[in-house]
Amino acid sequence: MQRLTVAGRLLIAAIIVGAIYYGFTKFGGQDALKKLAPETTASASNTADSNSSSSSEENSSSATEGEKTSFDYTPPGPIAGKLKGVVELGASGFNSFIIRIDADKRWKLEKADFGNSLVIENMASDDDIRAGLKKYIGGMLDYGVSGKDIHFVVSSGAVKAEGTQKIIKVLKSLKYFVNTVTPEQEGILGLQCVQPAEYADNSFVADIGSGNTKISWKENGKLKSEESYGAKYFQNGVDDETVAKEVSEKSKKIPEANRKTCFIIGGVPFELAKKVRKGKERYTVLDAPSAYQLDNAKSKAGLNIYKAIAETTGCQQFVFDWDANFTIGFLLALP
Repeated sequence: MQRLTVAGRLLIAAIIVGAIYYGFTKFGGQDALKKLAPETTASASNTADSNSSSSSEENSSSATEGEKTSFDYTPPGPIAGKLKGVVELGASGFNSFIIRIDADKRWKLEKADFGNSLVIENMASDDDIRAGLKKYIGGMLDYGVSGKDIHFVVSSGAVKAEGTQKIIKVLKSLKYFVNTVTPEQEGILGLQCVQPAEYADNSFVADIGSGNTKISWKENGKLKSEESYGAKYFQNGVDDETVAKEVSEKSKKIPEANRKTCFIIGGVPFELAKKVRKGKERYTVLDAPSAYQLDNAKSKAGLNIYKAIAETTGCQQFVFDWDANFTIGFLLALP
């Protein structure tokens, strides 16, 4: 048998391919392809749409989590008024405030010094403390505050500290009366300073201090205040879980209606607000607790307290007031 030439083999292959194509088209193969093609295309399209929708939802979710509501409020300022000064003897040092206040208790912060701990930390003898306090008081007098309008208030968290007692002794020798407050009084004074009257029915106040935390609100016309651990609880060997549990229990007492906004003050909230403040705004809305990465033990402890309050109340707006302090509430309460 003769071998087929190359041309012959090619001719036979062409005949076979043609026969297959004829049979495929004759018996509906092309229609089957047409029916299959839309399904394949639709499936690919649905997958693409699904991926696009999923990506869009993720972006939307991320954007929502990253957003925070602003707090646009301008408190009424004093008309004329006079200067008054107050010094807080706190668990971590001194804070001093000079405000201008009028007859209707409208006020404006004129000058503030935060965290001045020179007297507490660096002065050992009574004579050193006396000299330091005279200089401190002298600065307020030079600003224009009358001597009789300078007040000293010991925070409830600092009243038992040895250094604080030494300073109280020296202040009394200088003929200054030193005011002490209970945790409940301190919480109420903080509320009277920081909570605008327009927000009394839908907000509460949290003051996270070094020695204790005060949570306060107005309920049925009465002022309520609860005390819990402060941001230095770790120094006493108390663990985070114990603190979070107690703070949560205290926070549960806040009525649902008062949980829309929290006005928050204190040392650790001050540190949190510094990280997100815009310019020189009076009010800074804090980020969610999970957004903060903190280094030192006190800040971490304060953040634990903040987180417990936020999770228990469900409050979405924590507003830090750069001008407020419970001692200003003390000045407002004076006749």
